[in-house]
Amino acid sequence: MELKLAFPQDSPPLSIISAAKIAGVPLIIDPTLASGSVPTLHFSSGDFIHGVNTILRYIARAASLSSFYGQDDIQAAHVDQWLEYAPLILSGSEFEAACSFLDGYLASRTFLVGYGLSIADIVVWSNLTGTGQRWESLRRSKKYQSLVRWFNSVAADYADALAEVTSAYVGKRGIGKSPAPSLKEKVPGLKENTSGHEMDLPGAKVGEVCVRFAPEPSGYLHIGHAKAALLNKYFAERYKGRLIVRFDDTNPSKESNEFVENVLKDIETLGVKYDVVTYTSDHFPKLMEMAESLIKQGKAYVDDTPKEQMRSERMDGVESKRRNSTVEENLSLWKEMVNGTKRGTECCVRGKLDMQDPNKSLRDPVYYRCNPDPHHRVGSKYKVYPTYDFACPFVDALEGVTHALRSSEYHDRNAQYYCILQDMGLRRVEIYEFSRLNMVYTVLSKRKLLWFVQNNMVEDWTDARFPTVQGIVRRGLKIEALIQFILEQGASKNLNLMEWDKLWTINKKIVDPVCGRHTAVLKDKRVLFTLTNGPEEPFVRILPRHKKHEGAGKKATAFANRIWLEYADASVVSVGEEVTLMDWGNAIIREIKTDNGTVTQLVGELHLEGSVKMTKLKLTWLSDIEDLVSLSLVDFDYLINKKKLEEDEDFLDNLNPCTRREALALGDPNMRNVKKGEVIQLERKGYYRCDVPFIRSSKPIMLFAIPDGRQKSTSIGA
Repeated sequence: MELKLAFPQDSPPLSIISAAKIAGVPLIIDPTLASGSVPTLHFSSGDFIHGVNTILRYIARAASLSSFYGQDDIQAAHVDQWLEYAPLILSGSEFEAACSFLDGYLASRTFLVGYGLSIADIVVWSNLTGTGQRWESLRRSKKYQSLVRWFNSVAADYADALAEVTSAYVGKRGIGKSPAPSLKEKVPGLKENTSGHEMDLPGAKVGEVCVRFAPEPSGYLHIGHAKAALLNKYFAERYKGRLIVRFDDTNPSKESNEFVENVLKDIETLGVKYDVVTYTSDHFPKLMEMAESLIKQGKAYVDDTPKEQMRSERMDGVESKRRNSTVEENLSLWKEMVNGTKRGTECCVRGKLDMQDPNKSLRDPVYYRCNPDPHHRVGSKYKVYPTYDFACPFVDALEGVTHALRSSEYHDRNAQYYCILQDMGLRRVEIYEFSRLNMVYTVLSKRKLLWFVQNNMVEDWTDARFPTVQGIVRRGLKIEALIQFILEQGASKNLNLMEWDKLWTINKKIVDPVCGRHTAVLKDKRVLFTLTNGPEEPFVRILPRHKKHEGAGKKATAFANRIWLEYADASVVSVGEEVTLMDWGNAIIREIKTDNGTVTQLVGELHLEGSVKMTKLKLTWLSDIEDLVSLSLVDFDYLINKKKLEEDEDFLDNLNPCTRREALALGDPNMRNVKKGEVIQLERKGYYRCDVPFIRSSKPIMLFAIPDGRQKSTSIGA
């Protein structure tokens, strides 16, 4: 159905146009109504509806986004409230007061209503944007951090749609107050990027781009692969193109179905939506035909030079003695290779490029090798397999790839890629380089990671000390943090050694506003505090798990006259000192019992009328009751102890001798309900992810410490 939106040119309904763009509802724009007129939506049937909110509700119902008008009737009612409320509070003299209210409201929320984007978010976002410089000044002042965080998140998630609308209708002084070209006059600019990192593909056209993410199924995806996957996703979405996931399965000795399955799992975890999954092995017959064709054209030859001698000759620019063999001789040896004979296994196919080129990658690279190992998909059908250098340009061209994203470590091989494409007579594929992601104290080579697995230095590829996607998620990283971390770097070609602290700092900002709070004390470092005027019988109060986030739920906290304190706290108090027991009130220390200088017990009394503002120490505590649960708090360190390994350094010489520490603790009874994978905060200890939930009293809950980007390790003891 054709829809035409009519409105006055001096007051375009930004919220309607933005909502329609995001919802995928096409509109014909007609800014010809008289000034002061109400926006009208005309249907091709002749019907029409009036008013901003009425039109917004129609778009919300027509949208494919399930959350656009709330997930249920209650949420829909909340959406309606925001539709009425937003235009009133965000116009006029109360603008800053409205921003202050919104900042508090969004302190523990990702969206205004429910758990997904709704037209409520679009209305508030549009009203803020529509004030132009007034909002931008507040946004830069960092005064309302929660509101700015929400605003930037919406802008980043729907960058193309929102940037196009605002650039067309919003000037520096707001909607209709500064000249801005109409959508009919403006060619949508692809250089606009709300993250501040412009990334453009050379020669790219909207709707015609095809990119590919091509991992080798010889391990699980790690953080470096994640960067490549997310950049490919970014460009495919930005140019409304296609994304191919292709497994570069050309080395049967290293590959397996386990790796294929887990790579696909990791891609799903990263939120990468692809159009199709392919395999280089799908094209083995055509690759063999191409190799044979190049041999017949004199552009490739079969070489039986020993491996080390070949490497030396390539370095020195010395031609192989087989370089000028006849086509018949080469085809005969190629047949031996294809059949996997003893003679064939002594040979390889090399491209006849330029042995004198200063770029050594052009000095007759290897195209095909023999390998007797069975392939995880095609079994023992083939005895020869193409190299990456040969297969990659061929399959890129064959599958319609327009832009091949490669890390800058391959820069010297770009000329080889283009030369091989030219020899094959295939169309040009543009290479787009980005810098490889390197992290401090981290090895990303799959060969080295495999060594840790095979030598039982880690549990497996999902170990929380590993830089694999599954490893860092198991450690407690939210994928939203990883995506933000990677896209903030953009597609820069500069080689950088990145700090983990920056990534964990982003992660903290995501988990802190929403994760439930609990209490724990170390089992072998606790001190009993007897409250002489405490309750004769324990009693329970229902408290929020997070004081600023209702969605975290409630917890039952027991209060008793005998409570456990951390030894670190008990050892610094003094007789007569007044301290605050968190979530209870003040208490006064009356007696400190020691044994050889070690504090063994405290005695005191509650002083609940005391002011918590006057105390120096705010202490976490647990009532001495039978329902406390056993915990195992696990902290990790880097697998290697050097920040950056040089090329000539062996990682085995820099192994960290102690990478895992574990401490037993007692936790509040509510932790029986913590689910596997849930992130919580232990008060005054830090953030943790539940790796093993409560099963039975004799088996402790296992919690993995999550770095927060600030402290080196969590407080679980030495």
